[in-house]
This record gives sequence, C-alpha cells and structure tokens, in this order.
Amino acid sequence: MSYNSEFRRSIDQRDDFWREQAQHIDWIKAPNTIWRALDNGHGEWFPDGELNTSDVALDANIRAGRGDQKALIYDSPVTNTKQSFTYNELRDEVALFAGALRARGVEKGDRVIIYMPMIPQAAIAMLACARLGAVHSVVFGGFAAHELAVRIEDAKPKALITASCGIEVTKVIEYKPLVDKAIEQSSHKPDACVVFQRPQVKATMQEGRDFDWNEIVANATPAEPVPVKANDPLYILYTSGTTGKPKGVVRDNGGHAVALTYSMKLVYDAKPGDVYWAASDVGWVVGHSYIVYAPLFTGCTTIFYEGKPVKTPDAGAFWRVVQDHKVNMLFTAPTAFRAVRKEDPEADQLSRYDVSSLKRIFLAGERLDPPTYEWLKEHTGLPILDHWWQTETGWAICCNPVGIEMMTTKPGSATVPSPGFNVQVVDMEGSQVPAGEQGQVAVKLPLPPGCLMTVWGDDQRFQNSYLKPIPGFYSSGDGGFIDDDGYVFIMGRTDDVINVAGHRLSTGEMEEVVASHPAIAECCVVGAHDDMKGQIPVGLVLIKDGATIDQDELEEELVEMVREKIGAIACFRRAIVVDRLPKTRSGKILRRIIRQIADGEEYTVPSTIDDPAILEEISEKFGR
Repeated sequence: MSYNSEFRRSIDQRDDFWREQAQHIDWIKAPNTIWRALDNGHGEWFPDGELNTSDVALDANIRAGRGDQKALIYDSPVTNTKQSFTYNELRDEVALFAGALRARGVEKGDRVIIYMPMIPQAAIAMLACARLGAVHSVVFGGFAAHELAVRIEDAKPKALITASCGIEVTKVIEYKPLVDKAIEQSSHKPDACVVFQRPQVKATMQEGRDFDWNEIVANATPAEPVPVKANDPLYILYTSGTTGKPKGVVRDNGGHAVALTYSMKLVYDAKPGDVYWAASDVGWVVGHSYIVYAPLFTGCTTIFYEGKPVKTPDAGAFWRVVQDHKVNMLFTAPTAFRAVRKEDPEADQLSRYDVSSLKRIFLAGERLDPPTYEWLKEHTGLPILDHWWQTETGWAICCNPVGIEMMTTKPGSATVPSPGFNVQVVDMEGSQVPAGEQGQVAVKLPLPPGCLMTVWGDDQRFQNSYLKPIPGFYSSGDGGFIDDDGYVFIMGRTDDVINVAGHRLSTGEMEEVVASHPAIAECCVVGAHDDMKGQIPVGLVLIKDGATIDQDELEEELVEMVREKIGAIACFRRAIVVDRLPKTRSGKILRRIIRQIADGEEYTVPSTIDDPAILEEISEKFGR
C-alpha cells in the first residue's frame, strides 16, 4: 500500500483503519466501539476496550517468545556503568516493584510522581505504575523544588519515587533535599516516598514516610497486570503554559498503545529485535513515547543513556553507543548534533567507530535546520529523517513514512502528515491558505489515537488552549506552510513570526540563512522592538570550535547573506556572538526570553532552563 492510499483511508475510513491497527496489540477485552464523539469535535478512542499497558509492553513479548531477548540496555558514561535486562528480567523487576507500591497503598487511579535520573529504575517505576493502573507523572530529575511542589499540588500523588542523586557532566545533584523541600512547600503530602539509593550519595530518610527501594522490593509479592479501560489515564506529563502554570497533558492507555505501536512501523520502520535508541530523557515526552513505551510495545531493545552528546567524554559519545550496542535507529533533537558539529566540525570522531549497524537517524523536538541536516547526511551517508510532533500529540504529526514508503527528503521539511493527522495550514478563521503561503499549522478534528485527552483537572483550559483558537481544529501553535507536493514545513512557533514595518517575516527563514555561514555552529534570530519599524531581527550566533573570524567581519557577512536571500526588507543588521544559547533541558531555545531581554522587559526564569547563568550573559550582550 502506498502512503497516499494509507493516508486517505485513515481519514475517509477512520474507524476501519484504527480497528485494524488495534489488532496489533494484546487486549484483555478487545474494543467493539472504535470512536466515541464528545464535545467540540473531540472524543475517546476504543472506549469499551480493556488492557494493561505494562502487559502490552512486557508480558505480551514474553508470550510471543521474546522473554530472553534484551529489552533494555543501560549505558552510563557518567558512572562508567553498563547493564542490560531481558524481557523476562524486566517484567520480574516491574512486577516486584509494583507489588511494593501496592503494599504502600498505591491502587488503580492513584497518582504517583516519579522524579528520577536516567537510570533503569525510572522505567521500572513507570511500568510498575502502569501495571497497577496507577497514573504516573514523571518530573525531570533536578527540577527546582518549587516546580516539583507545583506538580505535587496539581497531581496530588499517593506516592513519590525518587533517587538519592542525579549525575551531570561536572556535578552530582542531590535529589532528596529538593524532594523534601517540595513536599514541605505543597499543601498535599504524599503518603510514601520511595528512594533508590545510588552509590554516589546516601539520602537521609524520614521515618514513617520514606522507604528504601531495595528494602521494600526484597519483601514484595509480584503484582499481576490490573485491567483498565482504554480511556483511563496512563500518565500526566506537564508542559509549559503561557500563564506560567504548567499544563498537565493527560494520555490514555488504549489509544496510546495502539498509536505508538503503529508509529514504530510507520515512522521508524522498527521491527521486533531491532535496537532502538531515543537519546532523550524520561522527563520529556520523547522519553515516555520512545525510550520506554513504543520500543517495548514493538519488541525492540531500547537504550537508556545517562550521558550527553558531548563532554561524556567527547563529541564521539553517540557514535560510541551506536557501536557498542549495535544500534539500528537513532532518534534525538537537532540541538544534540549541533553540539557535536560545533565540537567536531569535520566529524573526525565518527571515523573512530563502527556505526555500520545504524540504518537511519531521526530528528525532532525543534526545527531541523538545513545546515545540520546537510552535515549529518554528508558525514554519515545515512537517511536523515525529520519529523514533527508535540508533547500533546505523543507521536509524529508529520514524518517521512519509511515503514510504508520512503519519500524524497526536502531540507527544512518534516515531509508529510502521518496517517490519522489531517494537517492543514489555515488562517485564524480556519480557512485554508494557498500552497506555499504561511499560516497556522492545525489538525482537523478529530485527532487520531494517542493524543492528549485533556489537561489534568482543567478541561476548560484544554478547550481554550487547543480547540477554541481555530474552530474545528487542534491548534498546534506552530506556523508554516505546505508546498505544492504536500510537504509540510514548520517554521517555528507562531509568535516567532515578526512584523517588520508591516511585513510578516519568519525568523526561522532568517535562521536558515545565518546557519548556512561556514563559521556558524548554531544560531537564533528573534524580533526586538524598534520604535520606527515595530520589530527588527537580531541574531545570536555561536562560532564553531576552531573557526577564526573577526566579529565585525562576521556580522557584515551575515547581514549581506540575509539581504541576498530574503531581501533588504528583513532589516537584519545585528548579529551578536555568544558562547551559549539559553535552552531548556530538552534542547529548545528560549526565544521568548531572549526577546524579552532584547526589549529590556522583565522576565521569569523558566523552570525548564538548562543553565540560568546564560541569561545574565545574554543581558550583558544586549547592554541590559
């Protein structure tokens, strides 16, 4: 079947299409009803089906004869540790820990917050919650106590699971004092706090509330999978909100299992036994969808990596992991390879390793800039596949559907809509704009399985944020265009479109030009306030290691390049050389904060920032 015929079937014969996909997972009770409409074009998938996500991820693979296959490989360059678990071993660890949680009072429907580093126990905790029908909420390990407290207050967990510490490149972060402070700040107090003690730090325990992971597991009775309804919540994952209060994205069990299983075939062409590596963190949606759940649903071996693309120990870190574990598919964010390219512009480290097992490299999480795409393609010779999705959708809205049909790639494009996602570029009234013209990228309702059900405890916020802005559509908040071939180009958040003297211009387009300069490793263009023109673009640029160029000369060259490619109308006249860009821990550049600094406005340091000190450096560059 071709991509076009599969896509059309997913839209025109929606129920039949998803009924077929649902047959690829093990249900406790198979669904008869595929879709049930609710308000505003939204609805529920497989509402009368019953399953258990932990059973689908682990026990189903054992029933299929994969019990002795590796399920999870842990690789930690920061502790010089490697460990692996077969499906049998991982199932047994999960069942025991689920039993230990049950003994602490955790039951179906209870919430559990998981605040962990990238160690196997994080995945075991997630799957153990799923086994009990409890709802997990993973909070990125090391988040500030206040941010953890906000999430405790919102989710009201029965229990909290943490580790004694997380390990960064240059420091060890003690988690337990942050957890204690967060619980103290929250009016809701979890009944139990389970602590996995790591060798690097011994956490202080509070009598009656805190429990040692190994001690409670030693006395636990394994738990069998608890049946849940398909539309019962599996997890809550908090994403930033415009009001400052994070939004708790709610994911269901049934639609999630069906959609992620389908996505592994469609997007990645992954098969049972493949070694699949999503180089991310379980604190982000990529870690949920493609480190823990989807690879295990599919019978793959998943990689749990506690390290960085550089500095652990060098820019060859990713290539070393690929060689050591014979990785077949690698998925990460463009920012990871921009860091590698900055430190190793000629890809000398790549030649040190045998990466012949690698079939494809996938990138998502932010716009894949053409220079990074070209660098990867040139030096690896592999297909470099961009795809676009969001925390809210849980899997790719647009992709190169290699599991059906490998399509020609176009630098800067996430290729075509995934089957199930009726992607359109519209104006604010919901009318389609002509091919090639920029507008709001939206998905005509209903959304396919696997997407968010609501915002935890605040369905009105869900409606206001995603369904009401463009009636009849899911509003992605991203801008872009669809070309004559149906390829989707995401140019950035709609608030990254700037207005220069009445002309709406994409900062993403300017970044593409600036990043093509041979001395530039990474860049960001934002719109700064200008009394005469409304806004003018300003570029922040990082220079590649080893590149030697005068800053004034570089600025002149960049100004000329933008003028030549976009025109004098862009008014690009300023490029500031910086050592680092302010980013979230998941690698997204904090453009709104940079804009606020450029405009001399007050700003709030976001909880997700990787290093707050960068903001002071940026402020100095702008003379603030």
